[in-house]
Amino acid sequence: MSEANAHKFYIGGAWVAPLEPRHVAVFNPATETEIGTVAMGSARDLDRAVEAARAAFPAFAATTREDRLALLGRIGEAYKKRFVEMGAAISCEMGAPITFATKMQAGAGLGHFRAAADVLKTYPFEEVMGGTLLAREPIGVAGMITPWNWPANQIACKVAPALAAGCTMVLKPSELAPYSALLLAGILHEAGVPKGVFNLVNGDGPGVGAPMAAHPGIDVISFTGSTRAGIDVAIRAAPTVKRVGQELGGKSANILLDDVDFAKAVPAAVAACMRNSGQSCNAPTRLLVPVGRMEEAAALAKGAAEHVKVGDPASPDTEMGPVVSKAQWTKIQGLIEAGIEEGARAVAGGPGRPDGLARGFYVRPTVFAHVTPTMRIAREEIFGPVLSIIGYRDEADAVAIANASEFGLAGYVSSASAERAKRVARQLRAGSIHINNAPSDIQAPFGGYKQSGNGREWGRFGLEEYLEVKAVMGWGAA
Repeated sequence: MSEANAHKFYIGGAWVAPLEPRHVAVFNPATETEIGTVAMGSARDLDRAVEAARAAFPAFAATTREDRLALLGRIGEAYKKRFVEMGAAISCEMGAPITFATKMQAGAGLGHFRAAADVLKTYPFEEVMGGTLLAREPIGVAGMITPWNWPANQIACKVAPALAAGCTMVLKPSELAPYSALLLAGILHEAGVPKGVFNLVNGDGPGVGAPMAAHPGIDVISFTGSTRAGIDVAIRAAPTVKRVGQELGGKSANILLDDVDFAKAVPAAVAACMRNSGQSCNAPTRLLVPVGRMEEAAALAKGAAEHVKVGDPASPDTEMGPVVSKAQWTKIQGLIEAGIEEGARAVAGGPGRPDGLARGFYVRPTVFAHVTPTMRIAREEIFGPVLSIIGYRDEADAVAIANASEFGLAGYVSSASAERAKRVARQLRAGSIHINNAPSDIQAPFGGYKQSGNGREWGRFGLEEYLEVKAVMGWGAA
């Protein structure tokens, strides 16, 4: 595909040429062919965007709740008009099946603008506590660094609450999936976002991401990506003492208690792991089952994995497309090989591409049984369609295994007893827990414990990431 403004940045309400002309190729992961090029920014381009955002901040921060609600409404209408186009862009640039890319990926982006508007309608920006006024005010200029795996979702869940809060912003999307971000910039422009409120500079981590984290003109950084990169962002941000919100890696456990219907629960667990080719930070990649039911779970998981329809993302009945890049494919292959070398039993999938797919970054839907918690495939975030089945002795052991991870983004528990499931859910050290495959709640806070990050996104908690709290004493006596 191509985008008319792919060789420009959106700064100060206009599409402008980069100061240092440099382009990078964008590839379709299903065909391994180049689909276009995009401009790559520099620290100087970032300076221009930050300057525009700082200039726009005073006026935008002073807008009313009604003004910002009207703006979010116009964005929603403009987004709906380009909804199908957004799904096509996401599918082409990162390989998600077209049905999933449109309904789920593009749909999530629209959902966050609507959710931000719902929160904004009633959010208490001011309240009086005794004789003190508590005022929640926009923090300033937000720097946003987003990944490629859920591009519309992860951009919108930052941009929408920042707009609702009255902040201005600079976005650096992933250079692997830039077209959906360029399309969103066009949507915001059409909706009448004031000049300088939203700015976009494409680029890579060293060229734009690192200077953004360190920039003294940026008041808050919102980063989604790997834990390794998140640590680097935090270190660079520290000298300016800016707020840093991070949504990082995950290795989520999915506990099936012994009273659950395995014939339903195991295939559901496989489907959840393989969704988006396993490229979701909260994917349930560790399936915990009673030791005595390991073979039963393995057989059911094998059957489910072998029925996943892998193929061309453009086909409406494809369930799983490729992973995003050659580098990602190679990393996943290495971890699959490591699982075999360490003694796990591959009951489905394994190394290489699926049969009949000699081209494209396709990975075989892979299930390992008899995995131990110390194996690499049980500890490291694979970010691919690889499920590890781990046995546990009893409920307490299941909780201990689930929590024995450096990550804590999400957790899953299934039981025929609601009380048992709730008891286990309370013990899991993770930011989002799903009982009996409950879907995500777009108004609930999203974020993690431990090395899965700091802060929360989505809904009211997402809005508050972009607010500062001011206490005005003596208000009641004035």
